[in-house]
Amino acid sequence: MDKKKKLIIFDLDSTLIENETINELAKLKGVDKEVEEITREAMNGRLNFKGALKKRVSLLNGLEVDTIKKMIPNLKITDGAEETIRELKNRGYIVGVISGGFTIITDEIKDKLKLDYAYSNILIEKDGKLTGEVKGPVMDENSKGIILENIAKRENIDLKDTVVVGDGANDLSMFKKGGLKIAFCAKDILKKNADVIIDKRDLREILKYAK
Repeated sequence: MDKKKKLIIFDLDSTLIENETINELAKLKGVDKEVEEITREAMNGRLNFKGALKKRVSLLNGLEVDTIKKMIPNLKITDGAEETIRELKNRGYIVGVISGGFTIITDEIKDKLKLDYAYSNILIEKDGKLTGEVKGPVMDENSKGIILENIAKRENIDLKDTVVVGDGANDLSMFKKGGLKIAFCAKDILKKNADVIIDKRDLREILKYAK
């Protein structure tokens, strides 16, 4: 078996996990309808990624951090994720997640799935509650591609030896840079830019392609 060092990067929401984390947080605050509407605006190109993220997070102002922590165990890991990551590591892959979501969740997922890297944004909190502000490395449309490049450089891995797995428009920047591009139960915009399209919700399917 080829043990050459390679890199695979996953999206989080609707890829490594079944949920959209911003929607789950919005439900806790009772603002899910408003957040869904902003998401729709962004997907239809009326709001850019950064603007949509800031607008949605602002609606979470006052949400208690402890309430979020209690919700995290209810997030559903996508079928096959644990076995797939174990096998990818056996094949010589360094495995990471880059998410436009939040460290409070990605840090837990990183530990649970034993990932090597996790990049996401930070929800600002004060006195145990969210302030409605956000900062971090995955705030722009191009962020994921830039982070993919940085990890590859740090690990001394050629971009052609990288695999990227995602489902939505905010994964496009890493699809432009990655070697093998896998659209997993994805939106049409990403499928158009993919080498491989998987419509079965089982991450083990990617093992056929990530050799």
